[in-house]
Amino acid sequence: MCVLIPASDAVAKRSFGSRTLRMPMKGADVRVLQQLLTEWGLETAADGRFGPATRRQVLLWEDYNDVARINGRMGRREAVILRTSVDRGEHAPGFEPEESAVSGSVPAPTAPGEVATVGPDGLAIAPESAPDVVKAIIAAGNQIHDLPYKYGGGHGRWVDSGYDCSGSMSFSLHGAGLLDVALDSTGFMSWGEAGPGQWVTIYGNPGHSYMVVAGVRFDTSGRASVNTRWHEDMRSARGYTVRHPAGL
Repeated sequence: MCVLIPASDAVAKRSFGSRTLRMPMKGADVRVLQQLLTEWGLETAADGRFGPATRRQVLLWEDYNDVARINGRMGRREAVILRTSVDRGEHAPGFEPEESAVSGSVPAPTAPGEVATVGPDGLAIAPESAPDVVKAIIAAGNQIHDLPYKYGGGHGRWVDSGYDCSGSMSFSLHGAGLLDVALDSTGFMSWGEAGPGQWVTIYGNPGHSYMVVAGVRFDTSGRASVNTRWHEDMRSARGYTVRHPAGL
């Protein structure tokens, strides 16, 4: 199962700060808060639930920023301060942000043809005829192809120890410059444009998501048995909403 947040990330980012967040609230705006705390330097699980762990990180953030009231709540004014601080690239004292593996991705191996293949090492081999952005998606996916499944992985930070289904897809699409914020499986149901794409097709439902890139499936389902997220076999798309990135 993947992280289920009812609103899309774009809507959540706009709504962050519209209400005071505190225990035991839940929602997409709580996850935005958790992501911002992590980017600022206080690693917080992005599960969309304002529990004791999130409250502790908010208390630390309040203490660092000398806010008027240290109460473990994220009010409207505090939300503006946090968002502005992250946008400016500011971080917690002593925090050194990790360089995203995406920014220094190794180009995907290529081979003649119009369809990708999966090598014996589990890495996807991009077709030479594919657009550069498709090769970039494959290159990013290769970076995490054999990392373990981790519920919520990739949603609080781009570089993680494991990734769930939508976190894996978000990482790969981010590596190609197509996503700025990780989406959950529900978010992928409305992302991009309707219908299958020429090079990339997204499949999403409330419980799972995967994509087909240049003819190979990128999917956490089956990773445990073959130790890669890349699969040359297809699966039924019944029950999935089908989308694709614009122009692909």
